[in-house]
Amino acid sequence: MNDLSGICLRPASSLRDVMECINQNAKGIALIVDGSGRLLYTITDGDLRRALLHGLLLDMTVEKWAHLRAERGNLHPVTAPIDTPSSNLLGLMKVDNLRHIPLLDEDGRLAGLALLSELIRESEPPLSAVVMAGGEGTRLRPLTGDLPKPMLPIGERPLIEDIVTQLREAGIRRVSITTYYKPETINRHFGDGQKFGVEISYVNEDRPLGTAGALALMEPWKSPLLVINGDILTRVNFQSMLAFHQENRAVMTVGVRQYGLDVPYGVVETEGVAIRRLSEKPTLRVFINAGVYLLEPRVHSYLVSGQRLDMPDLIRLLLEEGRHVISFPISEYWLDVGQHGDYEKARADAEWMDLR
Repeated sequence: MNDLSGICLRPASSLRDVMECINQNAKGIALIVDGSGRLLYTITDGDLRRALLHGLLLDMTVEKWAHLRAERGNLHPVTAPIDTPSSNLLGLMKVDNLRHIPLLDEDGRLAGLALLSELIRESEPPLSAVVMAGGEGTRLRPLTGDLPKPMLPIGERPLIEDIVTQLREAGIRRVSITTYYKPETINRHFGDGQKFGVEISYVNEDRPLGTAGALALMEPWKSPLLVINGDILTRVNFQSMLAFHQENRAVMTVGVRQYGLDVPYGVVETEGVAIRRLSEKPTLRVFINAGVYLLEPRVHSYLVSGQRLDMPDLIRLLLEEGRHVISFPISEYWLDVGQHGDYEKARADAEWMDLR
């Protein structure tokens, strides 16, 4: 790839600029260059999300990030001459577990970018998905009196159709939908999924099995499985989440969302009897479960058919077993359509999100 438009930024750019750059270029990386076009740093999508997990704010400049959180691979990225053969580039990527290698001209200036995704064309996307759509949506009554919550209209189509469309656009072709409450409504709308560009199968619960229990009714999956709640409206990049999951060699990745809690009082931090710090009406920032998960095939062995199990219980079980469970911060648009106020916001957001 030699077209560098939309990929390069300057050190004075903010992390928010980096996020927008990565979202728009769809390459999973931003290249930081000086005024002469020489490469200074690289920031991948994973680097940016790790910065968010460490509490860095998006208004921070790239230069400050480089001093606080950058790793050696960011400050001294692996590069190659512009005329390096593809086989050699693949070898470099394999040795250092890389997905990108900046390419330099004979004067040492940035001239291109080698992408693993372009050097290796997979014949089939290594990802299938499950949409959890079995809930009764009691908090949204009376709207859910005749419709399951995922079938409530957002714009001109049901909420769950937006999810399926997003999965298809991410290259996912096999989608399972778990159902319990009024399953025929969902079945009639999607059928086998052909007209939506995906292959849809159904997992029907005869009783509520929780947000993880229904997965035990499925055949064991052979590649990472994306699981998303059927009442989530988001624009998270699923392929970026998969890359983050694989890069960290996790058995399970949990999508998380930063949430601010405004404390209406002065907070006193103490150490023993000594006061160490005073904060007047601070905003506490925590990460909440965003209802989007990636599961490795081995997770299926922790599920028991017919046994109720929620995702938090599955996460605790894996942690107790010493399994590597990680978080993936969702910086893109995200909304849990769980209550009437959320639903009204989703309908209002539908116009600018072009949900038609």
